Amino acid sequence: MENKGLLFIPDISGFTRFVTETEIEHSRYIIQDLLEILINANQVGLEISEIEGDAILFYKFGAPLQLEAIYKQVERMFCEFHRHLIAYEYRRLCQCKACVSAVSLSLKVITHYGEFTSYNVKNFSKLIGKDIIVAHQLLKNDIEQHEYWLVTESLLPGAPPTGLAQWMQWNQSAKQTETGSIPFHYTQLSSLKDQIPPDYPASPELAQQTKMVAASKVYHVNIKNLFYTACHPEFRHRWQKGIKAVHDVDHKLPGIGNRYRYELEKGERTVYVSSFAYNPDESIVLTETDANKKNSLHFFMEKMDEHTSRFTLAYYTHKNPVNQLLFKLVKQARVEEDLQDSLAALEPLLQEIEVPPF
Repeated sequence: MENKGLLFIPDISGFTRFVTETEIEHSRYIIQDLLEILINANQVGLEISEIEGDAILFYKFGAPLQLEAIYKQVERMFCEFHRHLIAYEYRRLCQCKACVSAVSLSLKVITHYGEFTSYNVKNFSKLIGKDIIVAHQLLKNDIEQHEYWLVTESLLPGAPPTGLAQWMQWNQSAKQTETGSIPFHYTQLSSLKDQIPPDYPASPELAQQTKMVAASKVYHVNIKNLFYTACHPEFRHRWQKGIKAVHDVDHKLPGIGNRYRYELEKGERTVYVSSFAYNPDESIVLTETDANKKNSLHFFMEKMDEHTSRFTLAYYTHKNPVNQLLFKLVKQARVEEDLQDSLAALEPLLQEIEVPPF
């Protein structure tokens, strides 16, 4: 068994179109996250030979695993992959083509048992053998849908299995190559997605807070441009009064739950994105809440026509009669002035910032 083992290849379906038709900056982060999800979902001791852009070549020398154990591994990777995409779809702020289309990516898994060995090139371990070629040939086949588990006859001789999952429907086919036919069985995995509960973002904190002051301004700008410039934290210090710099933006893909630290004229403040709703035909809404969940700044962008938008900033604070009274007496006038100054400072920035297409 020294030169025999399992070859296990999860392959991201839709990868080629995704990376050629979307922005490279965010598409690479999305693919990186998905590949890490697959690696972290490894529960049967698979080794990694190499990462091949949209696929990972896993292997495990020794006697073949029981088919049920292989299925459990397929199930876990498929579900973790889609659980991550579903969560990202609900939480993302970015509207670039990569982020919008990420949810349409899917996964197929090729499993084959055969003969191969490893060799080293400097610090890299590579696999070689005819069955490595067979496994890679199977990545290109005539199966119409692109989220399936493919099992060669080396793991599944004769009739397809029973008892793995009630929803499974097995089909049989073969890959024609220059050296002959490679028979295999396959089953679609789409039904597994129905078992993944939706991961809705947490409700905004505004239900426990009271609006204390608000300010609005109309801009001659498309609502998408307004959203991009006003809501991305990297521009905040250029228009929001009191903010000198933004630090610790904790994720390369902006979304609900992201935290960042504002360096203020006096001190600092850590905030997180607590809610987001995107409907550019009507309005875009975002809420930032302090780490202590006592205060929030509510961004409300309203489409008036294709070239005009109204932007409202509203300051909320925790429902406490004493604190609310103190705020009105001590802070309200200054906060309202700061909001008005911020809206005024935003106007020239809207003409300066180059907004990517989305």
